[in-house]
Amino acid sequence: MSKFDRYMLSQFLTLFSFFALVLVAIFWINRAVILFDRLIGDGQTALVFLEFTVLGLPRLITTVLPIATFAGAAYVINRMTSESELTVLQATGTGPWRLARPVFAYGICVALMMSVLTHVLVPMTKAELNQREAEISQNVTARLLTEGTFLHPTSKVTFYTRLIGNDGVLRDVFLSDRRNPDEGVIYTAAEAYLVRNGNGTTLIMVDGLAQRLQVEGKQLATAKFRDFSFDISALVSNSTDESQSIDSMVTFDLLKNWDDLAAKTGQTHGDIAEEVNARFADPLFCIIAAMIGYATLIMGGFSRFGVWREIVIAFGLLIAIDGFSSTLVETVRQDASRWPVLYVPSLVGAMLVLAMIWQTAHPGWTKRLRAPKVAP
Repeated sequence: MSKFDRYMLSQFLTLFSFFALVLVAIFWINRAVILFDRLIGDGQTALVFLEFTVLGLPRLITTVLPIATFAGAAYVINRMTSESELTVLQATGTGPWRLARPVFAYGICVALMMSVLTHVLVPMTKAELNQREAEISQNVTARLLTEGTFLHPTSKVTFYTRLIGNDGVLRDVFLSDRRNPDEGVIYTAAEAYLVRNGNGTTLIMVDGLAQRLQVEGKQLATAKFRDFSFDISALVSNSTDESQSIDSMVTFDLLKNWDDLAAKTGQTHGDIAEEVNARFADPLFCIIAAMIGYATLIMGGFSRFGVWREIVIAFGLLIAIDGFSSTLVETVRQDASRWPVLYVPSLVGAMLVLAMIWQTAHPGWTKRLRAPKVAP
């Protein structure tokens, strides 16, 4: 690799790192607010929130890598054009095919990063995240035993206890059950106990009142009770789902016998084919994103007004290709033999890139075709 190639590659990687960091921060803040509200609201600690955030970062990074790749390529080419660096290079005989070499190397570097994420890190963190979610869902104390706070184990259930004694007795309990659309029930009790009953969990309420409101007719019925048992097994998952999902398995495990894998995970061959090939297609798309940013801007040439029009066109091409790939997912899931169509968007993008670079290298070919032929 020449000194000029190393210079351009360093510029690409520096700007790529900057845009990736900014985009990850923006997406992370947006998701962290929702995650923080859900976990802290369920009585989890800040350490659990931090753990879930770290486990979710690899998948988040795969989302922003193609955008950051395109942004880095477009920014560097735009800067080198505005500072006449590319003009000088082209004046010394450096053609667009030669200039594309460091851009292609840059795309390969990002594709290797994406490959490590999609094939190894994302499945591993997904498996760990599923395990931690199952452990937390089993923890009844974390879901219900948070004193002085209104908790929502599900969207239709609200639970509150004023105080939890050292002996485990819940004081002044409030439980609202709105899962039945025809009626809502509110239970209040002076004391309550959580009792494990085999694989189930029961809330025993003592000295309380049950208020049942019929939605039709708006009739309210009340009943006092000395003790009342309420099965909360449906609110808290007490068993870990033993079936493993394909998105939490590394690619090497997905390349084994698909019949056994489908029986183990409960998913079809089409789902497996889509998951495997998507992990190879995503890194290729990063190369295409870098090359589209370069080819579109280099074709625009030098302009004192900048190359913002070409940047918009390049971004539009990137969105169109990505949107096209999204429409092919269901096709592969329905028929596993159609897996090659997942690579069609990258192939289309590569053809567009080659056509734009060829057009830049041969700018006058259309005029020569239209020029009248002179008789000998």
